[in-house]
Parts: sequence; C-alpha cells; structure tokens
Amino acid sequence: MPLTEVILELVINRQLIKSIHQVIDEDGSIKDSASSNLKRSRDQLRMLERKLHQLMDSLIRNAMNDTYSLEISNINGRLCLKSGTDQLTAIKGLLLSSGSGVGNLIEPLAAVPLNDELQEARALVMKAEEDVLSALTEKIRADLDDIHNTLNGIVKLDVVNARAKYSLSFGGTCPDLLFTEDQGGSFTSEECYPQNKSFEATSSYSTKQEWTLYLPKAYHPLLLKQYKQNLQKARKDVNEAIAELRRRKFQGENMASRKPDVHLVSLQMKVAKLEEAHPVAVDFFVTKKTRVLVITGPNTGGKTICLKTVGLAAMMAKSGLYVLASEPVQMPWFDFIFADIGDEQSLSQSLSTFSGHLKQISAILSQSTSKSLVLLDEVGAGTNPLEGAALGMSLLESFAETRALLAIATTHHGELKTLKYSNGAFENASVEFDEVNLKPTYKILWGVPGRSNAINIAKRLGLPSIIIENARELYGTASEEINGVIIDMERFKQDFEEHIRQAQHYLNLSRKLNKDLLAAKKKITEHGITQSYQKMHAISDVAARARSLLHKKLRQLRVSTMQPSQHTATANGQHTIEINDQHQAADKSQHSTTDGRERPDLCLKQSQLGIYPHSLSL
Repeated sequence: MPLTEVILELVINRQLIKSIHQVIDEDGSIKDSASSNLKRSRDQLRMLERKLHQLMDSLIRNAMNDTYSLEISNINGRLCLKSGTDQLTAIKGLLLSSGSGVGNLIEPLAAVPLNDELQEARALVMKAEEDVLSALTEKIRADLDDIHNTLNGIVKLDVVNARAKYSLSFGGTCPDLLFTEDQGGSFTSEECYPQNKSFEATSSYSTKQEWTLYLPKAYHPLLLKQYKQNLQKARKDVNEAIAELRRRKFQGENMASRKPDVHLVSLQMKVAKLEEAHPVAVDFFVTKKTRVLVITGPNTGGKTICLKTVGLAAMMAKSGLYVLASEPVQMPWFDFIFADIGDEQSLSQSLSTFSGHLKQISAILSQSTSKSLVLLDEVGAGTNPLEGAALGMSLLESFAETRALLAIATTHHGELKTLKYSNGAFENASVEFDEVNLKPTYKILWGVPGRSNAINIAKRLGLPSIIIENARELYGTASEEINGVIIDMERFKQDFEEHIRQAQHYLNLSRKLNKDLLAAKKKITEHGITQSYQKMHAISDVAARARSLLHKKLRQLRVSTMQPSQHTATANGQHTIEINDQHQAADKSQHSTTDGRERPDLCLKQSQLGIYPHSLSL
C-alpha cells in the first residue's frame, strides 16, 4: 500500500509533456520548429557558414601552387587560415598570430565581413533559443509543485527497486521484525511471502522459541559481494580463454605450443579454488532472556566480523533490505544501533586508544535506550588488564539492566566469561580455532567461553621449549585447569552438536519413511477399492447376462404356449405309442447291469416320473 500511494500521488501533465516534445529533441537540443524566429536565424547562420567555407576553400585552391600549406581554423567563432610554416603568404588579410615553428594565423580580408555577420547571426540564434526556453519555463512553472512531487516519487520508487534488486541478486531473506508493546504492531515474513506456506511454518517455529535474535547462516555483505565479484571475474576469464581457443582453431593457427590450453587449465583451477573458498556463514541464536552476549576467543578468529555482520543485518532490515541469511530470520526493531569498533585514537585530540574507546562508550551510554543494539569490540582493552576487566564488567552489567535491548561485546578478559554464571541476562559464545592447522574456522560455539591459545600457537610456531615451559609456569596451573575445562566443554559441545545432527538426520529419515508408508497404505487401499469395484462390476455383468437369457427363454416358452394345438388325434396316438416304446426300451436297459444284476434305484416307472401321455403336448 505505501508504494501504491506513492504511485497514485504522481501527477502527469500530458499537455506539458506534449509541449516539451514539440520544442526539445530527443538528444536535448532545441528543434528548428520551436519558433519561426529561431528557424529563420538558424537558416541565416547556416547560409553564412556555407559561404565562409566556400570562400576559404577557393583561397586554399588558389594558393596550392605555393610552397606552403593552408588549412581552415576556427578562432573564437571566426574562420581563419593557418599556414604550416612561418613564411608569409600571398593572401591579403589580418595576421592574428605568428610564432617560431607554429606557423601563421591569418584572417583573409574577404572573410572579415562574413565573420562579422556570422557572429551577429549566432547571437540572434542564441536570443531565439533563450526566448523559446523562457516560454517553456513559464509553462513548467505553473506545474512546478507537481513536478517536484513526481520527482520525489520516482526517487522513492527507484530506491525501492534498487533494494529489491540487491536483495534478490544476493539471495536475501525477508526478516520477521519484532516490535515491543509501546512500538505497536509487528511486521512478519508472511507479509513478504503471503503464499509461502512452508516459510510460514518455519517462521512460526522460530516465534514459538521466542528468540530475541534468530539469524541462521548470516553473511557479511561486503565479504559476499567481494567473493561473487572475484568468482564472476574468474568465470569471465575462463569464457574469454575458451572463446580465444575456438577463434584460433577456426582460423587454423598453429596450436603446437599448447600455451593457451595451459592458461585455460590454470584459470579453471582458479575458478574451482574460488568456489571452494566460499565465505563462512555465522549463526546467531540469542534467546529472549539474554540481554548481553560476550564473545571470546583468539585473535584473527572472526569476533569483529561477527559484530559487523549482526550490525549490518539490523541496519539492512531497518532500511528495507533483505537480510543475507537463511530463512527464517527474526530480529527486533532496534530504535538505534551503536557500535564501538576499531581504534579511535587521535593525535590532534590527544586521545589514546583507551581514551578513544571511553569517549565512544560514553556517548553510547548517554544516547542508548532499552530498545537499542550496542556492539562493543574489545571492551576494556588498552589499559591495565585488571582495571580493564573491572570496567568492562561494570559497563556490561549497566547495559544488561536498562541501557540496551541487546548488547554484544568481544573481549580477551577471562573475568567477563564468569558473568553468565552470576547473571541470567548474560550468555557466552566463542569463535572456534583449529589448533592443528593454526587457522580460525569462523564458527561460533554457543554457551562455551573462549580460551587462550597464545602459548599453544607459540609452541607450534617453533618457539623454544624452555620459553614455552616458563610461560606455562608464569601463566599458572589454575589457568591451565580452566583451559582444560574449556577444552572439555568444547569437545562436549561438538559431540552434542554431532548428536543433534545425527538425531536430525534420523528424524528426517523417519519422516520420509513414514511418508512413504502412508503413501503405500494409500495405494493399497486404493487398489483394494479398485479390485472390489471390478469384481462387483463383473458379477453385475454376469447377472445381467443371466437375466437376459432367462427372459429370452421365458418369452420363447410363452410364445409356444400361446400357439393353437395343431396335432390331430392320430398324431397324438402315434406320438404316444412312440413315447411308450421308447420308455419300455429304457426300462429294459435300466433293469440290467454289466454284471447281470438289476439296479432298483434306476427302475423308475413312467407313472413314477409323472410322465403321462396328455402332458407330452406341453
């Protein structure tokens, strides 16, 4: 609806547009037909220019036999002749300039009055053009307010279109923006995807969990943009190399050196390497009860990138951009987003690193509200570790009370890791580090505080063992025990995540099998219904045929009974004698068996069968 309102407010004066098209050409120049005075002045100007060029050409042709060369030159709108040497020419005229090695510049006497008329004609053309533009300006002035409104509306639509193109090209996700009670209302992904039922279901799942910040697989926009640009450039180089090979093959050039093939292989390897080096996504799952998140871990582990990713995601959501993350994304509508990231030292203001951080944090404390997002990088750094840790703990506890809706801080102070165990508003997280390869994985481990890796890294980098052992003794056994506990927690965390992945896999597998089972049951039921229907149909066909046959026999019987008796008495008697003879022969055959014994069960008399001569006529 906001875009519809912007479009409906656009006022287009078609008569004004028609007037502009009648005066201004497509390239922005004024048409000759804009006014009769302009057309007359331009015709006069073109005629004078043609006369001058004809005069200059005739003078050059007459001087061709001389040793010097001449060419036409335009000096301040006046046509002159320029000689290639310093030698004086035979042409009478005004010597405008001369110099060693640059030739002479002469305005012929015959061209002086034409040049004067040409200048006057140009002034008349400019005056006519100004009159046309002034008249057109007066017409535009009447609709100036509508034009301003139309321009502002077009700018708004262009900005919205640019946001949409960026969001779609980078594969963003429409976020669920959560408002507090006093902010009123809410904006959910259902308004972005009203027909996406699957997204609606996953979004409802995240809502039930009551996340303050649910940001799965989020990317830093600049890292993703740089990756896509590098990959696009590498693929373009491969395509150009392939096209070059095809061109050379088509032209029949000698390919014995095979250098283009080697170059193509190297480019393809570069593309494959870039495809594998995709930026690592980070997951942010901050529950509703968490007000302060403390991220710890080694240097170059990705803590600052995590802060910037969250801050940019919140800014993109507020600016109407899709968030570069997987679905579903859920985050609050922060009224302000404050960040103290980087070194703010200044020689001109006599600010050290620590002073610069304190100045920034002081400004954040004075402006932040209970609906703000605060990002603090290396809180408490730049001073004595004990004092810095104490100051950092006090700052984070202040933000946890009423100073911010969510505060995320990175630190190397181990004391800040313990705040979670004394205050339920705190949560710990750490960036994972691969000690085998001495490289960060840029993954976030939730609920696990980071540990120091300086001594282990120094050992793997080849620092003398005596220095390593001395450092361990100075660091203290208690800290080593804490690091051991953290190592166990990280291992348990990884095992737990692995079990979760396996459980998710088996859950998905069971869902698939259950779905297949329901589909098979449905097919069996449908097959049984089909078979029953076919049997009933077959029985119905047989019964119909039997009824048809019975009806036919019955009709034949009825027809035979309705016919008048045509038999005479003699025929009846003869027929009766023949019948009796047949029965007597049958009785004789039935009274004897193969062994000569009689079969009483077959000795049935004619009278016992109910066969009488008078019934045979039936």
